[in-house]
Amino acid sequence: MSWLPSLQTETPEAGFELAIKLSRMAVKITQPDDDARNRMRSDYSNNADSLTMASGVVAANFQTVAQANNFWR
Repeated sequence: MSWLPSLQTETPEAGFELAIKLSRMAVKITQPDDDARNRMRSDYSNNADSLTMASGVVAANFQTVAQANNFWR
């Protein structure tokens, strides 16, 4: 089974959680080395600009999920 069987979610909160998962998976696929990701984590986790950019990526993914769910109407 795929890690992403659907963009459909029951609620906006579940959609936001999916947006976070999409964002995290993009990082994992881009940098598949666990040790490298762990070494870099302290660099970005204490950098306001990096955290703001990460929030922007999640927001873009949430927009995609929301559209796929017809904005939960």
